[in-house]
Amino acid sequence: MPMVFNSAFTPGVNRRRGPLPLTITILVLLSIALVSMSGFYADWLWFNSVSFTKVWQTTLFTKAWLFVLFGFVTALIIIANILIAYRSRPIFAPLTIEADNLERYRAQIEPVKRMGFLAITLGLFYFAGSAGSQLWEPWLLWKNATPFGVKDPQFNLDISFFAFSLPFYQALIGWAISTLILSTLASSVVHYLYGGIRPQSVGEKTTVAARVQLSVLLGLIVLVKAFAYWFDRYQLALKDDRLITGLSYTDVNAVLPAKAILAWIAAVCSLLFFANIIRRSWVLPGAGIGLLVVSSVVISGLYPAAIQQFQVKPSESTKEAPFIQRNIEATRTAYGIDKVEISEYAATVNTAAGQLASDAETISNIRLMDPNVVSATFRQLQQIKPYYTFADSLDVDRYTINGKVRDVVVAARELNIEGNPNRNWINDHLVYTHGFGFAGAYSNAQDTDGKPIFFLGDIPPTKTLGAFQPRIYFGENVPDYSIIGGANSDTEVEFDYPDDSSANGQKNYTYTGKGGVPMGNLFARAVFAIKYQEQRILLSSLINSKSKILFERNPRERVAKVAPWLTLDGDPYPSIVDGKILWIVDGYTTSAGYPYSRKVSLSGSTADALTANSAAVTAQVDTSINYIRNSVKATVDAYDGTVTLYQWDTKDPVLQTWSKAFPGTVKPKSAISKDLLSHIRYPEDIFRVQRDILSSYHVKNASAFYGGQDFWRVPRDPSTFGNNASAQPPYYLTLKMPGEKKAAFSLTTPFVPRGGRENLAAFATVNSDPGPDYGKIKVL
Repeated sequence: MPMVFNSAFTPGVNRRRGPLPLTITILVLLSIALVSMSGFYADWLWFNSVSFTKVWQTTLFTKAWLFVLFGFVTALIIIANILIAYRSRPIFAPLTIEADNLERYRAQIEPVKRMGFLAITLGLFYFAGSAGSQLWEPWLLWKNATPFGVKDPQFNLDISFFAFSLPFYQALIGWAISTLILSTLASSVVHYLYGGIRPQSVGEKTTVAARVQLSVLLGLIVLVKAFAYWFDRYQLALKDDRLITGLSYTDVNAVLPAKAILAWIAAVCSLLFFANIIRRSWVLPGAGIGLLVVSSVVISGLYPAAIQQFQVKPSESTKEAPFIQRNIEATRTAYGIDKVEISEYAATVNTAAGQLASDAETISNIRLMDPNVVSATFRQLQQIKPYYTFADSLDVDRYTINGKVRDVVVAARELNIEGNPNRNWINDHLVYTHGFGFAGAYSNAQDTDGKPIFFLGDIPPTKTLGAFQPRIYFGENVPDYSIIGGANSDTEVEFDYPDDSSANGQKNYTYTGKGGVPMGNLFARAVFAIKYQEQRILLSSLINSKSKILFERNPRERVAKVAPWLTLDGDPYPSIVDGKILWIVDGYTTSAGYPYSRKVSLSGSTADALTANSAAVTAQVDTSINYIRNSVKATVDAYDGTVTLYQWDTKDPVLQTWSKAFPGTVKPKSAISKDLLSHIRYPEDIFRVQRDILSSYHVKNASAFYGGQDFWRVPRDPSTFGNNASAQPPYYLTLKMPGEKKAAFSLTTPFVPRGGRENLAAFATVNSDPGPDYGKIKVL
């Protein structure tokens, strides 16, 4: 007779508890919910203020329904299997010592069975749903896939299959295997607890119900594994190896057929498990699994190793040549360097009279002002007040001044809240709300003291470029939030700029732009008070019905929120366009799914002395890519925060795919104004990636590539030394390359021999003037 424990009373323990713990728990949960909901609502208000609610809705709804779908299906499958195992438990369990121990476990489980079942269901729903919601990008790419119009050389499939479809299929296979394994484990535990599985029994080790259920589950696992083997074949086209990316000789002649054979063996093994529903023996399924394991070791492991060792290694350059050639061609196409023009430079020590005349344009535009060094001088001469600042690395642009296009170094005069000696909440968030003005100096000129010659600067700004809106509410160095536009009566609260002619030494201002989120009602104020954990937002009398709050003000972050599918250049730059200061942000579409193309680390390929040492340049994240295009030019209005996305690469299938997922978010290239077009330039980060690839893949011949004797590298920046040595950043220059009729604004980089001294091996330029030759890379 089983022992019965009375859990209603335990001597010495007072089980009555007061309401305080429950009250605290409820308050904590409510606080978490309140903070989460306030952030959620503030996020919606922000997207509404920039007119990108479609992005918010599409992303949210996609994540939400994937959460529900994966959570529900996963929980349904696993819980259904637990219920099947429980309801098919034997009425009478065998009398063994093991059964007595299990009886005690069952007695302990019985009182909390319903709560435990509910907890497991909710836990499965939440964790599986959370994992499923992370698939929103693969799902949208698969759903809206656009053909590349190019087929891979091995499987004759469009590149879009590898870039858009394969990642989603593999995610589904991984989910299916995980769900089935969890179902099998959960069912096995229930069968064991309730006597369906009895390892110590003399006769049958499992009941019929347990055998049938576990046979079906194990058969499904092996069947899904068969699909996994089959899709692994396609993944070989993306495999990154010592020598190349993609299939090698061994992969094509050994691994590829091995994966196909294993897929068929796994399919047959699954049938053996299904047959076990009728049979009463695990011998055949066990033999099938044994065959699969042995085959996996021999066919997929030992055989390819033997091929590699005895066929490939003795003549690797010959065997791998066709596959190296595939890698070269795919890599050059994927990184946009397939049309690079390489020409020999006939160096000579002989000179001729008038030889420099042909290079007059280039010589006259040699840059004297280094934008990565001259920032300190800008601050000294144009900062004016300590609560203003310039970025520590400035930008290069072109402006038409007195009828002539000039290369210039420019910077926005942004707010430096740390430089204000009177710091308090009102000054930080209601008074000092914006920067003011713009400074620009000729890049190829200086005065007699070696100082920059400014064509634009001072406060109020000079009129060299005509009138423009000088106030900078959105920039790289603004406060996290500012509350604006809520002046009482005629009193202007915001500090505008210093003015010695005024009685109080300053001009004040009230924001009139369309940017910002209205917070005139109590509910909105409460939301932002919770978001920023600041009660003064709720209580301040300086905030009224006309007030608005500006947040998420960094140009790069604003573009990232409205276009989460873009990889953004690390260096947005300001330009005066159509009477406004606009931040121009370059957006890239990337993929890691281009067959045979060399994979690189985005952070590693773009790293140089500038990304390592400048706070004004954001280093790229460490993600692996093997395809990149500068598909989008984005602008952010420095005054009202308007974000605009323009299509730049009209042929990019990745951009076309995302445009289907988020229709109407990207404007056509034709919408770019003439003034904005004149300030477009070739972006630095994509050029960094391209020069990294070009250092090896300028070699087009497979045998020469295998030898690796003509590879280059980017030289060390002379300002860095030892362990801190970094590559030289690319530089913008106006120059005329040999064979060109006129000089062009270009992004340039030198190369030196890899593994050798820092002697010039090549010099690469990319045309940065919008026009027919934009993006054309030339190498001397």
